Amino acid sequence: MRIRRAEPRDRAGLVTLWLDSVRASHDFLSEAEIQSLLPAVTEELHADTLELWVLCSPADQPIAFLGLDGAKLEALWVAPEHQRCGAGRRLVAHAVALRGELTLDVNEQNASAQRFYIACGFAVEGRSALDSAGRPYPLLHMRRRC
Repeated sequence: MRIRRAEPRDRAGLVTLWLDSVRASHDFLSEAEIQSLLPAVTEELHADTLELWVLCSPADQPIAFLGLDGAKLEALWVAPEHQRCGAGRRLVAHAVALRGELTLDVNEQNASAQRFYIACGFAVEGRSALDSAGRPYPLLHMRRRC
């Protein structure tokens, strides 16, 4: 498996990967809430606003992706069948190699993601009661220092 920059041909597949991953990892969201997020996620993945990196299978199919905005990790999604197999760690290590110190926000209700990021060297530095869109999904603000 290799990591490469996302290409335009990857975009639709990344949306599907996000959808599968969020359904598998965000049990605090209803299907209606996931569907309400889908247009914004689709737009962001097609807008080139994030620096997107994909971890690909030997057949060059994305199985996970990472989105960076400067030194902020804005997205890390792994296909459910590849979760807990090192894909996320490989992408975090890649981001660290690119940027050094990193920050991110993680949903407070997503305990497994919190444990993952702590295991990757991140520490909680703050909390917001609402997510970035003003919804009642508290966020933990985390940082990984070099």
